[in-house]
Order: sequence, then C-alpha cells, then structure tokens
Amino acid sequence: MIPRRWLGVLSLLVIVLISYVDRVNVSVLVTDRAFTDHFGITGDTVAQGALTTVFLAGYGLAAFFLTPLYETVLGVRRGLFVSVGLWAVLTLVSPYAFGALALVACRALLGASEGPLFSLKTMYVRDHFTPAEAGKPNAVSSMGVSLGTAVGLPLVTYLVYSFDWHASFLLLGALNAAIGIPLVWFFVRGRGTPGGSGGGGRRPSFAATLRLALRTPRLGLILLVEIATLAYLWGSTAWLPSYLLQDRHFSIKAMGAVSSLPFLMSLCSGFLGGWLLDRLPARRLPLLFVVGSAGTAGCVLFVIGADTSWAAATGLILANGFWGLQGPAIPTLVQRCAPARSVGSAYGVVNGVGNLVSALMPTAMGWAIALAGGSSFGAGFALLAGTQLITLVCGAWLLARPGQLAGPAPSDSTMERSNLESSRAS
Repeated sequence: MIPRRWLGVLSLLVIVLISYVDRVNVSVLVTDRAFTDHFGITGDTVAQGALTTVFLAGYGLAAFFLTPLYETVLGVRRGLFVSVGLWAVLTLVSPYAFGALALVACRALLGASEGPLFSLKTMYVRDHFTPAEAGKPNAVSSMGVSLGTAVGLPLVTYLVYSFDWHASFLLLGALNAAIGIPLVWFFVRGRGTPGGSGGGGRRPSFAATLRLALRTPRLGLILLVEIATLAYLWGSTAWLPSYLLQDRHFSIKAMGAVSSLPFLMSLCSGFLGGWLLDRLPARRLPLLFVVGSAGTAGCVLFVIGADTSWAAATGLILANGFWGLQGPAIPTLVQRCAPARSVGSAYGVVNGVGNLVSALMPTAMGWAIALAGGSSFGAGFALLAGTQLITLVCGAWLLARPGQLAGPAPSDSTMERSNLESSRAS
C-alpha cells in the first residue's frame, strides 16, 4: 500500500503535469497559421515569443506576492483548490478572447493563477519529509515538468492539426477541472496550521513571513540558478516546435514526436538527480549544478553546429538529460537553507523572481532569430547555452563555499520533527 504522504506527492506530480501541458500549448499554436492569423501575429516572432513572456510575468509576480498569503492564510490544500479552479476557468475562456490584447490578458491571468504552485509543492514536501529524505519526493513531484512537456507537445500538435486550435484550450480546461480538483480533494493533506510547519503557536503575518523568506542564506545564488534554469526551459519549449519545423524541416507528425523526446530524457534524469541528492553529502549538492550545466551547454553548442537534423535532435535530447539533473536540487537547496516557517515563501521569492526574469527569454530568442533573418535559430539557441554558463559559475561557487547546506534550518522545532515522524507512519 502506498503511504498517504506519497499519494500526495503523486497527485502533485499529475497537477504539475497538467499545468505544463497548459504552458506548452501556445508554443505549438504559434506554428498554426489559423491561430496566428486570428490574432494578427503571423510572421511576428517577437509577438509570438511575447505570448509566453506575459504568461511568465503573471506567474512570477503571483509567485512572489501571493505565496506568502497562501502560506499564512490558505495553506497547501486550500491554495491548490483556488489555483486549479482558476486554471480551469481561464483556459476554457481563452479561445474566445476578442483579439490579441484579450488573449494576452488571459495568458497573464493564467500565469498568475499558476504562480503559487511550486511553492505549495515545496511546502508539502517540507511538511511531510525530513531534509535528508526530501530529494526523491522533490524529484518525483517535479517530474511533472518534463512529463507534462513531453506529453503536451505531441498532444497539442495532434489536437491543433487534427481538429483546430480551439480544441487544445477546451480539452486542457476540462482536464484541469476533472482531474486536478479531485486529486487535491482526495489525496493532498496539509499538516498543522497555515504559516507553520505543523506546530502550534501564533500565525506569522504576511509581512513577517516575507521578511523571513528574504533573509534566506545564499538567496542571491539560488535566484541566479533558478533564473538560468527557467530561462533554458522557457526558451527551449517556446521555440522547439518552430525550430524543428522551420530550421530542421521535420514534418508535423515527426515534430510532435521528436519534440517530446528531450523532455522524456529530462524526466529520467530528474529522477536520477533526486536519487543522487539523497545519497550525496549535503555539501556536495551543488555538484549537480556543475555537471548538469556544463553538459547542457556543451550539447546545445553541438546542436547549433550539427550538420543533420537527426544529429541536432540527438543533441537536444542529451542537453535535456543534463539539464534535468539540476531540477530537484533547487527546491532541496531552498528547503535546506530557508527558515522552517517560510519555506513556501522563500521558494515563492526564488520561483517568482526566476520566472519574471526568465520570462524575457522567449522574446529575447525571438528578437535574436529575427536579427539573424528569421530563418536561422542558431543565435537564439546560443542564448540557451549562455544560461548554463551562469549556472556553472553559481554551482562552482556553492560547491566551494557550502555554508548552510550541511543541515536543516535552525528554526526546525521538536514538534515539526514529531509531525514528520507521524506523517511517515501514516
């Protein structure tokens, strides 16, 4: 029988999966002439990239400002109900937007509704697992990122090119309502009161929680790693379908299948990263950033210079394998460094700022592609390699100066540890 706390982790995996199918929706839609003609953005790579950018801007602002409210008032369970319900509504109304501005507004609001998700996921893991065993649940729940992208790209491609572009919005809205909400209802349970880590006592205020989060040790370096990691994710997912179709001349059918393979690879490597985190000494945690970023950058540079389409596809798959190793290390790093009562808000700061800054990557890549004449994606992909050089430097710095990584935050209480023991027993 699966322990109850792991049922919550698996439910979060599925919810993250659905959210990432939502996110890659527009990446495929911009390859459909009927969609781009409807909203007046045909041939405008900057405007097409901006559809992803406004989503991420809304996401980042909500992650930064709403997460402390969720942590102090709603808690994990109620916060997920609010978020998933809003996703369903906004996705269902998006295809009926009157013009590009209305679509942009819907995308920004959808991003805002998804903003607290990863902070809520991080809070759940912190409440149900000790720091020494957090690697695997962080990895498993984060597998929804790669799995959602891997499933979403061919699924949306099938819906758009077999039916029409409205179908993808309608199906995704139905998935949010029919799957996400029941999973939260039946399997996701919080521990203790919002704002705490399972203990009693006075609930901290919104401002106090945010101040505590902003005092997280190593926060600046963690932010840089998150920005670089997300910039690679959003840049690659926003432009991968167009790259395969226009630069490498894959067919529609082949594009849908090949675009999923890099993210299936990162799915496997993400689990490997979580497994390694639970076995490496805490001070060696940044080793995953060093190895992962160096491998990713090298593979992307190989893709830029590849002579054949299939060589480029192989390079993309290997790049995502190295990139996926890094994913579970970021929430684990936050859980180790942040004060216990502000873990969710600390990750909200990291994830919020990370998404706000990385939101510029799809537009920046569109601009770089346009400068190169609109037919070569090499300049855009060079920016992806650059993100990994940032991670490499930060990872090396953390590896040389491990500081707070040796153990859990000092504010972990005896009552919190007692709650974790009872959670494992259930």
